[in-house]
Amino acid sequence: MKTKHKIDYKKELEAASHGMIMIHDPKLLIKLIIRMIVSKVQLQHGGMLLYDDVRDTYVLKITRGPSGIKIPEGFTRFDHDSPVIRLLREKEYRFLTINKNAILVEDLNKMLWQESLMSNGNGLKELLHKFGDQMQMINAAACVPAYYKDKLLAVLLLGSKRDGTPFKQEELDFFAALASDAAMAIRNAQLFEDLKAESRKNHDLFIRATIVLGSTIEAKDKYTHGHTERVTNYATAVARQMVANGTAQFDEAFFENLYLAGIFHDIGKIGIPEAILNKPSKLTDEEFEVIKQHPIHGVEILRPLSELTESLDGVLHHHERHDGAGYPHGLKGDDVPMVASIIAVADTFDAMITDRPYRRANSKKDAIEEIKRCSGMQFNPIPAVAIVQLFDAGKL
Repeated sequence: MKTKHKIDYKKELEAASHGMIMIHDPKLLIKLIIRMIVSKVQLQHGGMLLYDDVRDTYVLKITRGPSGIKIPEGFTRFDHDSPVIRLLREKEYRFLTINKNAILVEDLNKMLWQESLMSNGNGLKELLHKFGDQMQMINAAACVPAYYKDKLLAVLLLGSKRDGTPFKQEELDFFAALASDAAMAIRNAQLFEDLKAESRKNHDLFIRATIVLGSTIEAKDKYTHGHTERVTNYATAVARQMVANGTAQFDEAFFENLYLAGIFHDIGKIGIPEAILNKPSKLTDEEFEVIKQHPIHGVEILRPLSELTESLDGVLHHHERHDGAGYPHGLKGDDVPMVASIIAVADTFDAMITDRPYRRANSKKDAIEEIKRCSGMQFNPIPAVAIVQLFDAGKL
């Protein structure tokens, strides 16, 4: 008897997350996601609904599987009153997916017999019956929601497994994590397309579009809300102070490139699985190695945008250290671009004064003392002195 190969879902998710950030074509991205799910978990078929904000409806963007088994081509739109969309979109029904991260057809009868669910007067019983009918009509065994900023962006529609066995919880967890990363990657790809279009129109629109794209990481990393904007503001203030104290001379082009590098310094975290990014305890060495790839991922995402060429050094090297012990390339001293050294000071300062799941925030005074202590080791002394001067002048 042939032994079935066990899938390492953690490694599959990490590989998929990295692969997704490299693709800027939303349609191709969705196609590859569905192909991977169908292949890895050996499904009969799979498909994805994606929200179309122009038509205010959910559209079947891709379906994969043998003809007659996969979702029929005629089912191309799912409006807001569709049972599938209502159960996943309306907050009062979100509890249905909390335990399994999905709604399974095989669980419908169990739910319909739970008196506590059916007696709340919100029409759930009737809606679940309609949901079952719709799922049977489209030949789907499970649906997995993908949310972006708490809004339903996409839905994975999954057929039964080829061997007829029920879905395991580890498979459902994999689908949910993949759907979450897919929603982020799809939104990122959409914004990237918008950004390219806007950049062809005029420079001001390009700058506004970058702010939207840069904020996507905060939808994924729940512990860094506002971090991007704060780091960008701190970095700009530090650079202005360096000019004021005579330690540097920067033109306005430098400040614009610094601003863009600040906005995008963590964009590569889109390629990091949420399980690592939002882990409430200390990372393992293996997990930290994954995190350390985010500057490289960021440059991979941004390189096709020619307008950002001069900002890439700040994105790539903002975790380098003055003593050479940083990452990703271990640059030392003056080999670390000044734009990156400035962002490094601003980034660390904000991280120290912000609550994280594994520690409470430090005071600004304590954070400044730490920067003083690490000046010349972790930090380039020039921007380190500038941020200390800003604090002493009450400007932070």
